[in-house]
Amino acid sequence: MKANFTQPQRQSILGIFVMFLYALKQYIRAIWPLFVIWILKFNEINKVYFFAAILCFVIIVSFISYLKYLNFTFYINQENDEFIITEGVFNKTKTTIQLNKIQQVNVNQSLIQRLFGVYELTADTAGSSKKEVHIKAIAHDLALDLKAQLLLNESKIVVGNSVSDELDGNRNQEFAKTEIPFLKISFLSLLKIGITRNYLKSFLIILAFLLTILDYFKRFTGRDVLELENVENYVNTSQVLRLSLLLCVVFFLSIIIVNLVKTIFTYFDYSIAKQNGSLLLSFGLLNTKSTILKPEKVQIASITQNFFQKKMNVLGLKITQATGGETKEHQSAIEIPGCNTVERDAILKLLFQKIPEKGVQLKPNFRKLGFSIFISIGLPVLAYYFLRDFLLEKMETADYVLGFLVLFVGMIQYFLFKNNRLFIKDDFIIHQSGAWDITNKIIVVSKIQAITTSQLFWHQNSNIGSLTLHTAGGRLSFQLGNFTAIKQFTNLWLYKMETSDSNWM
Repeated sequence: MKANFTQPQRQSILGIFVMFLYALKQYIRAIWPLFVIWILKFNEINKVYFFAAILCFVIIVSFISYLKYLNFTFYINQENDEFIITEGVFNKTKTTIQLNKIQQVNVNQSLIQRLFGVYELTADTAGSSKKEVHIKAIAHDLALDLKAQLLLNESKIVVGNSVSDELDGNRNQEFAKTEIPFLKISFLSLLKIGITRNYLKSFLIILAFLLTILDYFKRFTGRDVLELENVENYVNTSQVLRLSLLLCVVFFLSIIIVNLVKTIFTYFDYSIAKQNGSLLLSFGLLNTKSTILKPEKVQIASITQNFFQKKMNVLGLKITQATGGETKEHQSAIEIPGCNTVERDAILKLLFQKIPEKGVQLKPNFRKLGFSIFISIGLPVLAYYFLRDFLLEKMETADYVLGFLVLFVGMIQYFLFKNNRLFIKDDFIIHQSGAWDITNKIIVVSKIQAITTSQLFWHQNSNIGSLTLHTAGGRLSFQLGNFTAIKQFTNLWLYKMETSDSNWM
């Protein structure tokens, strides 16, 4: 039986507890170092004040959560084809969304929501940088029914002045019906992709975590554990090098473990199934997610692979749909990790009706490499020249460190230049970039919204210039290429854009 969403209704009553735990989690995440210090100094603090403060904190969070639940209502205005949400704690906010503007509706379930048997429904449009619909506690059947009605607008066919629904009430349930997945990412593929990517990101996360702990420890104890004299109290000077190597190994293993755990927990049991001409993607271990990918709305498909992943025959595939601006590009990107080459080709064929191939190749001019080296190496070396005497007083090996950094950065810039290519064939444009992780971004010419070409006056004699392709899923830039070829292809793309009748919004 189809639910009636024409009248304002609230979330599940269990939403009070869900909102409470989410709010509690948010506040604890912000001040958790204080709790750690309080626990370490538990014997020194006043127990009455401590537990009274915790009780007041819980009461305030509970009251705010109840008001959030009470003031949150949603319904569909069928006369104006609008989805209306009212929310707020003390000041109420009313959000009105045209149904034909809704691009994507997802039904997810986090660990907290799983404990109470409820689901989360989110929806967004291409006209905003955030998700406009965010219902945190709704029954599964109700969520699927609401999802079907929010997406029903896309199945309407306009005939003259009348509008007929292609889907009747019985067929609405097809939105909830999942076909047998045609692709599943194996656990072994997740292991391979988990140990071969995101080294820098995990390094920064672990480093930030350790620095935060050390900073709070110093504030509450007045001791800096990183001072040399504190280290020498526990380790002999002759053992410092051995300890440093050990810490580097432990740090690297920690990065691998963080990558592996995050990948498995996020993308566990990744499956892709066909549903009503779209792709239904489901994944997650503790936080399960289900999202619909519509091939006609795909703007950019990015394929990323490094040396180790190539040897293991795995790669990462990221798909970007129409978004509300470049700030939302990363939020709306759908990632499919651990694909092999066969699975990659199958997905690309479903998205583009054929497998894009690399055609005519455009290379950047050597001036690009020279400019990059000047910015990344020349300017820092110049600054070091003026500060050298001061730095040598603090660290005698500063010259050796600088030499290593110059060599390392120079290698990165060389590979960035070597891998920077633009390939053009038929209706597809492929932009290749990266130093270690090589990324190939694929866009369809008919989905380009605007094209920007530019040429500085001192580049005219060399006949080089830059190109920027703007899409609803982000932009693609290629700098200092052959400007004559860029202008020729730009004219061809503008013609294809004007004569295309594809409907990707």
